[in-house]
This record gives sequence, structure tokens and C-alpha cells, in this order.
Amino acid sequence: MNAPMNTPVTAPPAHPLARCVMVLGTTSGAGKSWLTTALCRYYSNLGLKVAPFKAQNMSNNARVVAAPTLATASAALPPEGAHPALGRPGGGVAGIEGAWGEIGSAQYFQALAARAVPEVRMNPLLLKPEADTRSQVVLMGQVSAELTALPWRGRSQLVWPQIAAALDALRAENDVVVIEGAGSPAETNLHASDIVNMRVARHAGARCLLVTDIDRGGAFAHLYGTWALLPEDERALIHGFVLNKFRGDASLLAPAPQHLQERTGVPTVATIPMQWHHGLPEEDGVFDMTPTLGTGVSSLPPEGALAARGGPSPLNRPHTTPGAVHTTVAVVAYPRISNLDEFQPLKNVPGLRLQWVRSPADVAGLRPTDWIVLPGSKATAADLAWLRAQGLDQSIAAHAGQGGTVLGVCGGLQMLGEALIDPEGIDGNAPGLGLLPLVTVFEPAKTVQRTSAAFGQLTGAWAPLSGVAACGYEIHHGQTAQHPAMAAKGDVAREVMPGIAWQNPAGNVLGVYLHGLFEDAAVLHALFGAQAPTLDTVFDGLADGVARHFDPGVLDALIA
Repeated sequence: MNAPMNTPVTAPPAHPLARCVMVLGTTSGAGKSWLTTALCRYYSNLGLKVAPFKAQNMSNNARVVAAPTLATASAALPPEGAHPALGRPGGGVAGIEGAWGEIGSAQYFQALAARAVPEVRMNPLLLKPEADTRSQVVLMGQVSAELTALPWRGRSQLVWPQIAAALDALRAENDVVVIEGAGSPAETNLHASDIVNMRVARHAGARCLLVTDIDRGGAFAHLYGTWALLPEDERALIHGFVLNKFRGDASLLAPAPQHLQERTGVPTVATIPMQWHHGLPEEDGVFDMTPTLGTGVSSLPPEGALAARGGPSPLNRPHTTPGAVHTTVAVVAYPRISNLDEFQPLKNVPGLRLQWVRSPADVAGLRPTDWIVLPGSKATAADLAWLRAQGLDQSIAAHAGQGGTVLGVCGGLQMLGEALIDPEGIDGNAPGLGLLPLVTVFEPAKTVQRTSAAFGQLTGAWAPLSGVAACGYEIHHGQTAQHPAMAAKGDVAREVMPGIAWQNPAGNVLGVYLHGLFEDAAVLHALFGAQAPTLDTVFDGLADGVARHFDPGVLDALIA
């Protein structure tokens, strides 16, 4: 194994540590990520130095952030005045080799809400599912083949020293650390190997909130059952229950909160109403027309679950912003979709209909001015096979053949080419969709970096991007280039951003490695003449919401 795996990343701090508030949930999707983000901005608004933390996240939505060693962390911060998420455009942070790493998107946005520089200590362990029983393990921002090969339970003791040291370092540098748990802390089959819930809470002496989704029903049973299954010393860390996604008359909740407090000694400190379009990018799953306060997502069905159904899939429930619809953007939702949160800004573009599709019926009736988007994928060859099994390859080819607009991002770019070649067994070999004369070769080394570059001259539907400078991030194993045999026959892709973006000669198909395009205001303005609400506006709205819906004094008492 790599030598640093069992080595603490910093010495124990020698001065008072940050106060820690932890958000636990009775289930996945209860609203932990949303509430953690809101609390980061709430405490930051008090003038405190705040950082988020989640020991272990499982998600294929990842962001590229600073990954300096802790010994050089202060030297690795971006220059004063730079956007905290970007560092120095076009290269490593402060010239440190390997100074980029991956964390879950939720912690990235939580860091921005806290007005902190996102970096790998905020999510030291990231699991990126590649199949139902296999995940790629990313430790302190870097892929670990050794940890990936280990069984789930065998991994926890090896990674805990790094997790604890990352948390201790954040506590030494901040006034408040807002910690997010994962799933439920009361899964008794996982308790002995826990590294993300109560073990973290005990280590940090965190004051914990337990949040539940009341819209699902059974909220009080979920709260009581979770509390009851915890050991007594861990119950003592629960300082308040939170009811999330409530619809109706709050007075009708009585006497349930009182009865719950009589049995547990824990008060219900907030009843947060159901809200639509909260503006926070989705962490997991896909959005539908009614995203809710919490995750606002609709989980992806199992692979093949919709294949036998006729007609449009249940996922094809479009989100339309106010105004006359001028463009439909249809994003293909394959089973191992990744980085779907980057499409959140499109939900705020006036007159744009955004929908997820998983069958040919979902894209029937699209006009040439409408888009089909092939997003990122954690298993490109497998998702390409799934796409063909649904018949979507023919639908995409037909749309492109009629001059329809097609965009491929990262894995989607790779699918648009002629072939996927995998000599190292990284992802899999496969013929591509043949819409761009490119070939992709998968390599063991993974490209993980922030990137700033300008588009060259584009034509057709993508012409408005000509000369536009864009900032984003890259996460990919494949390396893509012009197919040499096709070039010899005169079929050449136009490389409109060196090594990053290519366009077909007709001008309607574009493939890019750059994630985060639609989070760039210049790109949005060029394509739609629109300016979406800023993330700061979203974060402040979340903070205002928790200030209104928590009992007076509770949030301040948690850090007293």
C-alpha cells in the first residue's frame, strides 16, 4: 500500500479547536446536505471562519479542488481576489505538483457557502460507484487502487487516521466546522466499522442535529427509532430533531413533538416547510419538476428498470422556467451518470425546458434547435452499451442527422467518437456513436485538474461560444484525439479548444472534456443571453430559511 495511507497528515493541534455542529439523518435524502450548506452560510454570516466536513461521501458527482499537503496548505491558497473555487487558472495551485484532487460536489458547494476555499480535507474519502458492488476509492483527493481492491469493512481502520487528522486540522484553523453524516447513524450492521457518523461525532465532540423527511411519512418513528438504536453515550450528542419538507398546518403536529421529547429528552427544534426550486445543485439522483427542500432529487431507477416500459419514462418530467419555451435541453440519464449537478444553472434560464431522458420516446418530437446532451459517466463503455440497448443511439443519430444540436461532456464526448480503446482494462472497449471522427484511449493515469481556456472559432449552433473564455474542471481517464484513418480520408474534427473540445464539420455536434460550462456566466450569456442567479444568492436564501424556521437561539447555542 502507499506509505502515506496510515500516516496522519498533521500533528495534533496545540490550541483550542473549532466548535463542531453535525447534521445526521434518519435516512438518505432526509436533507443533510442542504441543511449543512445552509448552516455553513448561516455561521459564516455571523463573521465566523467556517469549514464543512464529510468524512466519507459516496457519489459520482465530484469537483476538482486544491489538494496541497498540509505542510504547504497555507502557501497553496489561490491569490487574493481569485474565485475561491478556481485557484490559479490553467495549472496547479501555487506550482505544487499534484495539487488537484477530487471531493464530493456537496462539500464543494458547502465550502463556497462557508466562504472557504474548497479542498480535499473537507471530504477526505470519496467513493465513486462503478457498479452495484464496486466503487473507486479516492483518499485525500487521489485515487487509491489498493483501497479500491479492499472489502468495505477492511478499509475503515486504514483510512480513519487520515480522516481524523483532516478533521483535526480543519478544527485547528476554523471557528466552526459543520459536519455532514451519511445515510443513517443507526445502521447496526455498519456501526462497528463506522467512519462517517457517530465515530466522527465522538471524535469531534459534535453537537448533532437529526433531520428527517416528514413528507415520506413515519417521521416521528424514524426519529425515535434512530435515537433508540444508538448507544447511550452517542444519544447524548443529539441536541435537536429537525422535521424537513413539511406541508400543511404545523399546529397539527402536536402533541407528537412533546411526546417525542418526553421519551428521548431531545426537543424538536425546527419544522422546515416544503420548498420548490431552492437553487442548490443536486448531489445525487436526477431532478424532476418538483425538487424539494433537501436534496430535490428523484433517484435513478436500477439499470434496465425502464427498458420494458412503453412511452415516456417517469424521469421525463421537464423543468421549465417562466416565459415562452424557446429551447428544450434533453439530458440522457444513463445508469452511471456523473457530475449531473453541473446542469443546475440551466434550470434558471428563462424559456428553457430541461428534462432527463431514458428512452427514445423521451426525445421524440425534439426540434433541430433543441439539444440532446450526453453527460459524464463513471462507466463510459457500460453506459454506452445501455444507451444502445434502449435504442437511444438511433434517436441521437437521427437528431444529429437532421441538423439537431448535440453536446457531449467528458464521457459523453468519448461516446460521440468512433471508438473507445482500453488496453489497460480501465473502462472497456466499445464502438462509439460515430458523430465525431475521434478515438479515445483509456490510460491508468487520471486527469484531474481545473482548466481555463478560450474557445476558438465555432460554427453553427455553437458559434456564439467563439472566443469565449471558460473556466471548469476535468476528471477523466481517457485521452481523445483525431481518428487518423478518418483524417486521411478528409473527415476531420475541428479542434476548437486544444485537447479539450471538438466540433463536427456541420457545426451541430460539440464534444468537450470541460465540466462546469454552464456554471460559467460568460458561457450562459453567450448561449442564452441569460444571467442565472448567483450561488451567493442561493446560499443566503438557505441561511435566511434556517434562521426563520429554527427555534430562536438554537443555532447560536449549538456553538456556544
